[in-house]
Amino acid sequence: MNFIALVTYLTIMAITPGPNNLALASSGVNFGLKRTMPALMGMALGLSSQVAILALALGSMMALMESIKLYLALAGCLYLFWLSWHMAHAAEPGADGQNRKAKPMGFGGGVLFNWLNPKVWLMGFNVAIVFLPETMPVWQAGALFFVITFIITLPCIAIWAWGGEYIRRYLDSPRRLNLFNYSMAGMLACTAAWLLVEMLPASAVQQMSAMV
Repeated sequence: MNFIALVTYLTIMAITPGPNNLALASSGVNFGLKRTMPALMGMALGLSSQVAILALALGSMMALMESIKLYLALAGCLYLFWLSWHMAHAAEPGADGQNRKAKPMGFGGGVLFNWLNPKVWLMGFNVAIVFLPETMPVWQAGALFFVITFIITLPCIAIWAWGGEYIRRYLDSPRRLNLFNYSMAGMLACTAAWLLVEMLPASAVQQMSAMV
């Protein structure tokens, strides 16, 4: 296993814009870093667990994983579209002028978020396929992937949550906050559409080939 290449790949995937980071930045703006921490930890643990599980399952369940990739992409992108709609309306007040419905994602939501994030599935598949050591027992490789992914992912995604809280002070008016939320929601929706377009053709071709 090329350790340097693995660390580089995980860092790039974790720190670049994506559904997880956009959601954390939005949460940081709307709720602050402290209230975003449970979701942040949940995402880091969930992502690390997902990469490890994919590494463990890859050897015996590769065919199954490939057959359901299309449905995972569809479900994940539909969820991201739904999340972008709620993100856009996160700061809208109720009848009394206050937004009482909005609340942070939470730890459980952060863990589960990864399983509906197509970018994390793509990341997990690539890590398992490219970096899975041939001479190491699969369970050891899975544990190693979990530890490395968590150590790298946590600070990378924390930057987005901290950045959200930092720019919160500049969004001191409802108009600016709404503009930010709509911008982040639009970016998330565009990300979901891009991931869907990227994943669907390959998955569709594979399924059509299997049917022939």
